[in-house]
Amino acid sequence: MTAVPGTGTEGEPAAGRSFAIGLRNRFRGITVREGLLVRGPAGWGEFSPFAEYGPRECSRWWAACHEAAHRGFPAPVRDRVPVNVTVPAVGPGRAAEIVRAGGCATAKVKVAERGQDPREDLERVAAVRDALGPAGRIRVDANGAWDVDTAVRVVGRLERFGLEYVEQPCATLEELARVRRRIGVPVAADESVRRAEDPLRVRAAGAADIVVLKVQPLGGVRAALRVARACGLPVVVSSAVETSVGLAAGVALAAALPELPYACGLATMQMLTADVTAEPLLPEDGFLPVRAVSVDEWRLRAVETDASAWRRRAEAARAAGDPVQS
Repeated sequence: MTAVPGTGTEGEPAAGRSFAIGLRNRFRGITVREGLLVRGPAGWGEFSPFAEYGPRECSRWWAACHEAAHRGFPAPVRDRVPVNVTVPAVGPGRAAEIVRAGGCATAKVKVAERGQDPREDLERVAAVRDALGPAGRIRVDANGAWDVDTAVRVVGRLERFGLEYVEQPCATLEELARVRRRIGVPVAADESVRRAEDPLRVRAAGAADIVVLKVQPLGGVRAALRVARACGLPVVVSSAVETSVGLAAGVALAAALPELPYACGLATMQMLTADVTAEPLLPEDGFLPVRAVSVDEWRLRAVETDASAWRRRAEAARAAGDPVQS
């Protein structure tokens, strides 16, 4: 297959091509992942903020896309990065299947899904522990859905499965700090980092033991590296469920960090039903390779949509922020 040639003014929203790719399981309330792909002199960039984000927040996502397309990424210090398999809020049988198929020694399990009972979380995590075996690592992610008392109670029940950490059990820094003081499991901050204007607040508030960094919400690889240095806490690099183009930026961040103590949440290509490259970024023996990704014309056309709305959204994001800030 041949790579897509540049069209129009490369690296700008007007030349971007949009995609819509189905998800194998519902995630964050959506069943289709959409976004814009842009080509520049340094390669391909992805702009795929979620639907609820306005232009100001999207400006960081555009900055990350611009960096990938125009500047490229910092030099790596490793040639592969360890990853976890992501388990959506599915039944225990399906959860076990996902873990076995993932081929990773670490699993990130979604919990606190709206409309589900906490007992379903316990059953899902128990199934994941059985599938991983006693040596595997399990982390759970509540996406800020619990209040403090619920977080303490449910994490207390899940502790017997040997949790590596709990990610974003509550929505605010104050709540995270209160939970952290009451449980024996390390707390990771995700939304509290990518949405906070000052990432130093996470550490100053005593709200987390670990920070989860995602390239697009933070404005690019270089911006994320600055956040990592400012936080001064161990880092877990994760994805926003992107195509391999977006994942390549996450891999670049993980590859550039001086230390990488935890498996990364970057093995999410398996959550999508298609990709835009002939060589998807898929884990091999629990690792992703550090490499560039080229878009394949045939595969992009198979998932391509009318780009008008996405180009307008990217233009609004660019107008709301400086795309060279990263």
